[in-house]
Amino acid sequence: MDVQRLSVNFKTLEEFENFKEYGSQELSMKEDLQSDIIEDNSESPFYGIYFGNKLVARMSLYKIDRKYDQYFSPPQDYLELWKLEVLGPYQGKGFGRALVDYAKSLNLPVKTNARQRSDHFWEKMGFSPLTYDKDRDRGENPYVWFPKGVSEQK
Repeated sequence: MDVQRLSVNFKTLEEFENFKEYGSQELSMKEDLQSDIIEDNSESPFYGIYFGNKLVARMSLYKIDRKYDQYFSPPQDYLELWKLEVLGPYQGKGFGRALVDYAKSLNLPVKTNARQRSDHFWEKMGFSPLTYDKDRDRGENPYVWFPKGVSEQK
């Protein structure tokens, strides 16, 4: 499975419409992509996997500067993984794992927010829940992956 950085263009926007049709409404990246097209953002934060010529899995991956790090020790740049989604017929076939493995291969800590009923998936991917901090997390459910030598910020 080949994880590809997706281009910020209208072809990708059309492909994302399939996800909105089959996936959860809150996972739609359509609005994000439209704003990036308008801003002509050439460094796309979107990654995906094609099966044949159909985009079947996708995620957003944002690099966050160490000055905003409230999660990792020592404080450092980290990745924030958002909106991981695999189309229904392709779930359970390793596409989600391939996207997560790609993020982990960049050798930076990774933070995500587990949606309801996804805790088991993130734990299977090697992520751990953080100690909840009401001021920092404000209702989020942060899960993190620690590369070697990195731990939770206390």
